[in-house]
Amino acid sequence: MRKIYSLLLVTIILSSCGDKKVKSLEAVIASQNLEQIRAKKTEFEKSVREINIQLDSLNAAISKLDTVKKLPLVTTFLAKQSVFNHYLELQGNVTTKQNVLVYPEMPGIIESISVKEGQSVKKGQILAKIDDGGLSQQLAQVETQLALAKTSFERQKRLWDQKIGSEMQFLQAKSSYVSQTKVVEQIKSQLSKAVITAPFSGVIDDVFKEQGTVVSPGMGSEVFRIINLTNMYIEAEVPESYIKNVTKGKRTEVYFPVLGKTFETTIRQVGNFINPNNRSFKVEIGVPNKNGSIKPNLTAKIKLNDYTSNEAFLIPQSIISENAEGQQYVYIVNNSNAKNEGVAERVIIETGKTQGDVIEVLSGVKKGAQIIKEGARSVRSGQTVKVIKY
Repeated sequence: MRKIYSLLLVTIILSSCGDKKVKSLEAVIASQNLEQIRAKKTEFEKSVREINIQLDSLNAAISKLDTVKKLPLVTTFLAKQSVFNHYLELQGNVTTKQNVLVYPEMPGIIESISVKEGQSVKKGQILAKIDDGGLSQQLAQVETQLALAKTSFERQKRLWDQKIGSEMQFLQAKSSYVSQTKVVEQIKSQLSKAVITAPFSGVIDDVFKEQGTVVSPGMGSEVFRIINLTNMYIEAEVPESYIKNVTKGKRTEVYFPVLGKTFETTIRQVGNFINPNNRSFKVEIGVPNKNGSIKPNLTAKIKLNDYTSNEAFLIPQSIISENAEGQQYVYIVNNSNAKNEGVAERVIIETGKTQGDVIEVLSGVKKGAQIIKEGARSVRSGQTVKVIKY
């Protein structure tokens, strides 16, 4: 401001000297004589110094006599410690380990389907039956043979225990009984594959085949999709730089944009493998789903609490400035009087993590400091300011 006053006064002086003075200045410059130019410069500098002295005297007199000072108006807040939680924001997808396609284990025609889409089923419940191709009749015949072999073996065993009969007859009866038992077990095992049962408790999400359809084991022959919506979780990838702070049991906040729901849960599993392609590891976050509204592949926004400080100084990011050396600073007000007038001071600070529009101050600010908020970018260090509110 002082330089502006000086420039204005020099201009006034030059104007008051008339065209002759101006022409003399132009003549000096046009002469290209270094000594004359320097002499003229010294003359003007002397005039400026004299005028500045006079200006200082005038400003001092004005300051003393003017009862209404025009001070910069600022608002402040007191630096105080509070709990600071920093969250890592990620995106993940809902999934479940109990989401399977059910395939037939034997070829044949679907004889009956016992369930429909959306129906809840229990583990082991019969879902469908496949025509066994005569296995039931074959089993009945083999079971009759087994009964005969059992009776023969038991009779031969009683005789053998009484030392009656030959050992060869006893061994033949035993071998026939054991052989028939294995045949019956084998047919029963094959026959059990004609019945499709639920591998776990859940909900029938889809029925792909109809009664009378010919099916066979293998891809493309799925009959049902069954899902358990009670054991859901979110899978997300976390950058490896957070591996120390993201641990099992950590509290997380999950938000489903489509459902408009937010709830808190915990990390139930942390992966041990770092993906070399994107330098990240996987986490599983449990999802409570009592009413079944959360579905597989639903997108979720996740906030992981990776850092907490119980005694943090938090300030708005908008009041922080940076100097030419890259140092961050804020202004505080010192020596406030009864009129809420004080002196602004610039203090260098060191900052930490940010969350939303606030940032943690690690050093440079003490408890109880009066930090300038509104007006922080229009004051300078050493300037008297007036605080209009806290």
